[in-house]
Amino acid sequence: MARCILIGAPIDSGQRRPGCLMGPAAYRVAGLAQAIAAEGHGVEDWGDLALPALRPVTCANPVVHSLAETVGWTEVLMDRVDDALSQGGLPIILGGDHSLALGSAAGAAAFAERQGRPLFLLWLDAHSDFHTPLTSTSGNLHGTPLAYIAGREGFDAFPPFPAPVPAPRICMFGIRSVDPAEQAAMLERDIAINDMRVIDERGIGAPLREFLAACRAAGGMLHVSLDVDFLDPSIAPGVGTTVPGGTTFREAHLVAELLHDSGLVSSLDLVELNPFLDDRGMTARLMVDLVGSIMGRKVFDRPTRAK
Repeated sequence: MARCILIGAPIDSGQRRPGCLMGPAAYRVAGLAQAIAAEGHGVEDWGDLALPALRPVTCANPVVHSLAETVGWTEVLMDRVDDALSQGGLPIILGGDHSLALGSAAGAAAFAERQGRPLFLLWLDAHSDFHTPLTSTSGNLHGTPLAYIAGREGFDAFPPFPAPVPAPRICMFGIRSVDPAEQAAMLERDIAINDMRVIDERGIGAPLREFLAACRAAGGMLHVSLDVDFLDPSIAPGVGTTVPGGTTFREAHLVAELLHDSGLVSSLDLVELNPFLDDRGMTARLMVDLVGSIMGRKVFDRPTRAK
């Protein structure tokens, strides 16, 4: 059984729509700790991180905003996730916008490097987040973490990423919103992009099983970054970046169940939940449900709900 460590990351600075900073509280209210404990795992809540004292940083791109805050969050999250892994825990980072993955993945990579194990990354998201601070046209740094993880240039203000993750160890699922510059940069690196057409044609299980098999064969650790907008907005409205045509309830649970079956997940991000945009907590509850599946809950364990 896992020792799960909840780390709240109330981060709103990676984008401009307020509300993601309420995400950690919403996950707790929706019963995340109880859902994990119900599967027999240990749960420790390390509380919410606080932004450290900011240091002066600069970026040549004038549209980038909140750079000092994002760097600060990255540094504190990197340390905290590394600490959790070093203590034998499975860190679950409660976001917060997706810029938190700059720090969470860096912490996982630092730990994996010390262990002499390769880090694999499963990116469950409608967006590729493959811009750099220099190429971003929106200035929103939640659109940059995958580029940082993959070792793209342009992150001089940030701590050097420990052991950037090469393309064969990155798998993206649910992608359906990519701009041309990001697509060109990803194609240069041959990153596996399982967009919604791939899922429609092959199903979601086959490509995921192939990726998990590669991770297992390499003796790898697996960092999973789950964005609310991976899900279709009809079932998960509580996000500021909705894109139609996302994964269904059953597809998402199949991903979660396959992750549990693999036994490979070593760290997990839950990002972009905006409770202010949610409908009576339905998105928070669905995300908690998915974590329950990742931790071992089976579909036949689910109660019937009154209509």
